[in-house]
Amino acid sequence: MTLALSMAAFALAASISPGPVNIVALGSGARHGLRASLGHVAGATLGFCALLLLVGLGVHELLARWPMVGVLLHWGGVAFLLYMAWKLALDDGQLNSALHHSAPTAWHGAVMQWLNPKAWLAAVAGVGAYTGGEQHLLWLFTWIYGPICFVSVAGWAWAGSVIRRYLGNPRRVRVFNRGLAALLVASAGYLVI
Repeated sequence: MTLALSMAAFALAASISPGPVNIVALGSGARHGLRASLGHVAGATLGFCALLLLVGLGVHELLARWPMVGVLLHWGGVAFLLYMAWKLALDDGQLNSALHHSAPTAWHGAVMQWLNPKAWLAAVAGVGAYTGGEQHLLWLFTWIYGPICFVSVAGWAWAGSVIRRYLGNPRRVRVFNRGLAALLVASAGYLVI
């Protein structure tokens, strides 16, 4: 297996597996459809690629030097997951309501990646495994990771848009959203333990 193919396999496994960003993409796809969810998808992709580059350029060393920044990121991530869960749990289930909130933005996607422990673990593990401190390998890894991340998160949004067809009434949407909210709370709970 070539190095690039191995990088791609790692990127796919890390990007497509369930996590907070993908759960929000699924919910956004179900609520707003694929097209409206692509801002979140693009933001999550760009946010992760920036995180990957900065980890490769040494930001993890800064976190080791100033552990309080890591603690703040950790608790900020927990708070953000609980906030997103709260918004999902309180949703009224009206798919076509004029009063309904807009889809998560690119900014939401990017911030979620920076507060997402799964993203940090993927970035640190990937940089450690594939770059060996070589900048050209870091750039190659980032270029490979970007499109795979985009397609993976978009796949979750697409799955949500397919599920949308079966959520014909507000009660079903509320049940679906509360299930997603419970998954986000579980993710946050795992971070607290």
